[in-house]
Amino acid sequence: MKIKEKTVADYVTENIKTAHIFKKHGIDFCCGGAISVKEACAKNNVDSKVIENELLEVDAVKDVIEDYNKWELDFLMIYIENVHHTYVKESLPLISEYANKVAKVHGNHYTEVIKVNELFHTVANELISHMQKEEQILFPFIKKLVEAKKTEKKNIIAPFGTVRNPIQMMEHEHESAGDIFKNIAELTNNYTPPKEACNTFKALYAKLDEFEKDLHQHIHLENNILHPKAIALEKKLI
Repeated sequence: MKIKEKTVADYVTENIKTAHIFKKHGIDFCCGGAISVKEACAKNNVDSKVIENELLEVDAVKDVIEDYNKWELDFLMIYIENVHHTYVKESLPLISEYANKVAKVHGNHYTEVIKVNELFHTVANELISHMQKEEQILFPFIKKLVEAKKTEKKNIIAPFGTVRNPIQMMEHEHESAGDIFKNIAELTNNYTPPKEACNTFKALYAKLDEFEKDLHQHIHLENNILHPKAIALEKKLI
C-alpha cells in the first residue's frame, strides 16, 4: 500500500515510533487517525512530502515491547490497565494539586490558568468514570471473547447487545478527552510556561504535556488495536 493510501492509524499500529512524527506536526493519530496521511496533511497544512520522507526514514526496527499489534487481546488489556490506567490514577491527584495552586496564585495575572484548571478537572472526572466502565464492563466481556476463542465456544451473547455498543461509547469519550486536551494545549501555548514562571507553574505545564502524550498512546491502543480486534473476534464467534 502506498504511503498516501495508508491511514495515520495504520502507520502508528505498525510502528509506534511513527506517532512521534505525527505528534511533531500536530496530526492527531488517536481519535482522528482513521484518515489517510494525505488527508491529514491537508487538514493540518503540513507538506505531505515532508511527512512521507520522515515516515520512510523512521527506524523500521520496532522494540518487541512496542509491537502491540501482535499481542493477544487479554495481554493487551492487562498492559493498558497496569500501565496507562495506573498512570492516569497516579497522575490526576498531583496535577490537580498543581492546577489548583497555580490558578489560585497566578490566576489574576495569567487568566488562562483558571480555565486550564476547570478543563483539567472536567477531563479528570470523565477519565475516572471512563476507566471504571472499561475495567468493569468492556474489558471483562472482551476477556470472555478471548476465552471463548481458546475453548472454541460459540454464540457468546453480550448483555449490551454487541461489543460495538460500549466501544462506541468509549470512543466518543476518548474524543471528548482529546478535545479538552487540545483546548488545554492551545491555552498553554503547547505547555510553554511564562519565562518568569515559578517551579509549580513549570511543573504543571510539564506534567500536563506528559499526561497528554500518555493519553494519546492510551487511546491509540484502544481505538486502533483493541476495539477493531474485539469487534472482529465477536463477529467470528457469532
